[in-house]
Amino acid sequence: MDLHAVIESLPRYGEPLLVTIGVTVASAALALVLAFALGLMTGSRHLAVRTPARVFVEFFRGTSVVVQLFWFAFAMPVVLGIQFDYLIVAGVIALGLNYGAYSSEVVRGAIAAVPQGQLEASTALNLTPFQRMRLVVLPQAWPEMIPSLCAFAIMLLKASALVSVIGILDITWLAGLIGKQPGQDRLLHYGVVLVIYFVLAWLIWTGMRALERRAKRGLGVDAKPVKGRLDPAVAAGGVG
Repeated sequence: MDLHAVIESLPRYGEPLLVTIGVTVASAALALVLAFALGLMTGSRHLAVRTPARVFVEFFRGTSVVVQLFWFAFAMPVVLGIQFDYLIVAGVIALGLNYGAYSSEVVRGAIAAVPQGQLEASTALNLTPFQRMRLVVLPQAWPEMIPSLCAFAIMLLKASALVSVIGILDITWLAGLIGKQPGQDRLLHYGVVLVIYFVLAWLIWTGMRALERRAKRGLGVDAKPVKGRLDPAVAAGGVG
């Protein structure tokens, strides 16, 4: 195994790494917007709103993301006449729709978990439905969504490697491409890719943990208990 040849090849990962990061960020942004829209719709009391959203969610959760990638990249231009100028757009849309459908259940569940008393109190204050959602429900539901959304974001990062099947040059495809060349070792290059994905996943986890702590501090909740400090209820003689 020629480790020196692998090290010399590392600069070639620069542009494909930007592709992987770009696909992940763009897909995550689309998935987040879709998750909130579908989460609110599937939690609606109105059947006309809830039914199409539920059909959409179950369709994208129940079909293969690889098939969805091929559909948006190759089948849609033939069947519907919709042609994307760049294949990366098809990849972003497919991944964003797929993970948006999964994440919508996180949003719906977190909103449903807000205590009913909070809604009754906001109604008593004569808040409009939009004000109740913006000022009462979402601030309490958001911190509960973050851990699950973090898991889905990391899964989306790893799923971004699937865009290589529709011809997009990302770090996974490049590792296989370089690894086949004379003097290179495919195993070492895939090892490099593993390290890259691990570092990116760790950055996502760290950022989301910081976001969760900030969101909980906004509610007066300490997301990171201090070791050796009693719970306030216990210190006051109550039950912790």
